[in-house]
Amino acid sequence: MPITDRPVETVTSLVEDAVTAPSMHNAQPWRFVHRADTRSLALYGDPSRSLPASDPDGRGLHLGCGAALFNLRVSAAHHGWGTATELLPDPRDPWHLADVVLQEPGPAEPGTADLYPALRKRHTSRFPFSDERIPAEILDGLRGAALLEGCRLIVPGSWHSDTVLDLVRDAELFESADTALRKEIASWTRTGRAGEGPATEGIPSYAFGPRQYGVTAPARDFDALHDLPGRAVAVFEARPQIALLGTMDDSPADWLRAGQAMERVLLQATLDGVSASLMSQPLEWPELRSLTREPGSLTGFVHMLFRFGYGPRGTATPRRPAEEVLTVE
Repeated sequence: MPITDRPVETVTSLVEDAVTAPSMHNAQPWRFVHRADTRSLALYGDPSRSLPASDPDGRGLHLGCGAALFNLRVSAAHHGWGTATELLPDPRDPWHLADVVLQEPGPAEPGTADLYPALRKRHTSRFPFSDERIPAEILDGLRGAALLEGCRLIVPGSWHSDTVLDLVRDAELFESADTALRKEIASWTRTGRAGEGPATEGIPSYAFGPRQYGVTAPARDFDALHDLPGRAVAVFEARPQIALLGTMDDSPADWLRAGQAMERVLLQATLDGVSASLMSQPLEWPELRSLTREPGSLTGFVHMLFRFGYGPRGTATPRRPAEEVLTVE
């Protein structure tokens, strides 16, 4: 469909693809504004969906919005459109995160359109993975995906991996002692009980995954405050395969770039048959976040931890419909 035909329908389709992105606790902290009779689409962060206990500086919010921005770029490329993207276009409005202008077909971004089949197959997996190691060539491809978005993906060696996993467990102890944080997490989980939030957002109980028998994998347990009856118990992999996504600097623009890199990595992993989950637990505590960085690395700031492996892909979690997140002016 040419851009000039039915532009609102075009933009709605792009937004429907964009919102398949992951976000912290599936809060979906984005909104889009399309100016009628133009090719422009603005992305805003939604402060009403911020997480003050888990994400006081809004870095996680920017990561989620960056992931949605990348999905929009993938959708546009798939349909044959170019995009011109400007991050943080209005210094007076910090919630105005990006402007995207649809362009006539031109030189394609490297590999972007090829990622489109993964948009609706990518799901966070909180299930056990096998002990099979991921081939080096696949890891190299994931590193390359991050570099295309100006970020670095670090696959840590044994000692660094052990350190990061210890920090995840330390963060879990911090979390268990923080009443406000625990309450916030509980407010974004959905178990079917009365008084919970809308079913179109948050983490539903079917996506919790099984309880771990022993604690080896760094999967966040969203059931800690609910203790659902009948939930399965499983043995997770003894040596989780993890990676760290980072940038040299730590500004809101870096967070948006990291969000785009995060999603590119996840979509590439999906195409490669690799399952993944995201871990932000130690990154939510400043005293632990700095320790996740490998000494001597060119990555100055870590923004996300990945757990990769072979196993169930996980299940789709709900999304708000496009009409709730898209405004046409």
